[in-house]
Amino acid sequence: METTDILIKIRKIVRSIDIESKKIQKEYGVSIPQVLCLSYLHQSQNYRSTQGEIRKFLNLNPSTVSGIIDRLEKKGYLARLPKLGDKRVVNIVLTSSGDKLLTRIPELLHMQLSEKLELLNEDELQVVESGLNTLIRILDIETLEASPMLTLEDELEDQ
Repeated sequence: METTDILIKIRKIVRSIDIESKKIQKEYGVSIPQVLCLSYLHQSQNYRSTQGEIRKFLNLNPSTVSGIIDRLEKKGYLARLPKLGDKRVVNIVLTSSGDKLLTRIPELLHMQLSEKLELLNEDELQVVESGLNTLIRILDIETLEASPMLTLEDELEDQ
């Protein structure tokens, strides 16, 4: 196999993530990380969480998560509410508008991939993981933070 073939396959993956991101942004006015934030709130007890818990779930830096929450709040998809009994703690709460938006957005690429990976047997999963570990090592990106979901971060929007 030529190295060009490997590069083309990697480019296909990156391009598919980029295409999905642009489609969701254009059709629904939100980014993939914003959708993931709303989805996390939807699955959380009482549709609420703290910014720190959202940050841990998305595995993004605090300023990026703060920007995601700010933009979603401006659009009315979530709200910040002080915790009863402790005004120092702020809960991030999914609004009915945010919930309605989630019902309109199609299943994301990372969910499709997750479902297909679960169908692989242990040997196949190990082959995939080994190949990806090799690419990460070759690119010297072991220490790079990354979300467990396929996303393009909102970093540029924060500036």
